[in-house]
Amino acid sequence: MTGAPVLQVEGLEKRFPIFRGALRRQAGEVRAVDKVGFSIAAGETLCLVGESGCGKSTIGRLVLRLLAPSAGRIVLAGTDISGLNAEAMRSFRRHAQMVFQDPYGSLNPRLKVGVTITEPIENFEALGAAERHARGVALLARVGMAADAMDRFPFEFSGGQRQRLALARALSVRPSLIVADEPVSALDVSVQAQVLNLLMDLQEETNIAYLFISHDLGVVEHIGHRVAVMYLGRLMEMADRDTLFASPLHPYTQALIAASPVADPRARGLRVPIEGEVPSPVNPPSGCHFHTRCPHVMPRCRAEQPSLVAGAPGHMVACHLHSAG
Repeated sequence: MTGAPVLQVEGLEKRFPIFRGALRRQAGEVRAVDKVGFSIAAGETLCLVGESGCGKSTIGRLVLRLLAPSAGRIVLAGTDISGLNAEAMRSFRRHAQMVFQDPYGSLNPRLKVGVTITEPIENFEALGAAERHARGVALLARVGMAADAMDRFPFEFSGGQRQRLALARALSVRPSLIVADEPVSALDVSVQAQVLNLLMDLQEETNIAYLFISHDLGVVEHIGHRVAVMYLGRLMEMADRDTLFASPLHPYTQALIAASPVADPRARGLRVPIEGEVPSPVNPPSGCHFHTRCPHVMPRCRAEQPSLVAGAPGHMVACHLHSAG
C-alpha cells in the first residue's frame, strides 16, 4: 500500500437543491456531503460506515462521477476528474467500476451472462468475439463460476451467484478501483462470507483498491484496512480497522460499536448512551452535527464545527474532546 493513491478526494461537497411552489423556486438545499476528504492506495480497502442517509452512497456515486460534485476534487488514476464532461470521462470509466447492493436488480434480466460481462470489454478494447468469449470464461473462473454460465440468464442463479457475476462484470475492464455499495447486505450470512472472502482473494491477486460502503460493522471488521465513520454528510473519525474498533475516539463511533450485536450472549459490551433521532439533513444542527445526541456535549460543540485532526498517531477524529484549544 505504497506510492501514489489510486483515489484521492479533497474537500468533496454535494448539495441537492430543494424546489417548492408552482414556480419551482429554490427553498433550500440538502448538503448530502460536506467537505469530505480521504485517499485509497492500491491494494487497500477503505470502508465508509454510518447510519442510513449519512451520505455514504452519495460519495460512491460522486467518486464514479455518476453525480457531479458541487465542490472539491476527485483525483482518479492521477487525473482530476471533478470537472470532466461526459465525453472526457469515458476513458476514465474503466479505472473505476461499481458493485451494487441488489444482485437481482443490477443485472439485465434479458441479457445472457456472457453478454453482460463482456459488454464493458467491447466498449474499451477492440477484441474479436472469440477473444471476448475467452475473456468472459476466464472472468467467470476467477469469481468461482463455471463456463456454462455464459449461456444462461441471471434468473437462473442464486443471489450470491449473481453478486459474483456482478463482480466479474466489474473486473472485466481491469479497473484500479471498485466501489462496492452494500454488496452483501441482501445476501444470507453464509453467502456473505463467501462473497467477502472472494473480494479479499481478488484484491490479493490484483492489488485492486476498494471503497467499501456498509452499515454492518461485522462486515467492515472482516474486510476493511481502514474505516471512515460518517454522520450527516461529514467524516467523524478515520483510522485503521484494528485501532478504530479497539479504541474509538468519537462518541458517535463508540455508540455504533456498542450497538453492534455480538454472537456471544454472555458478552456484555460497553453501553454508550445515544438519544434522539438523526436530525433532518435539510436543517442540520449548527456546530458539530452530532451535538444534539452526544452525551459529552459542550457549549463549544453547538457553535463551532470541529475539524478532522489527529487524536492519536494515524487516528483522525472530528471532536472537540480531542482538539486543542
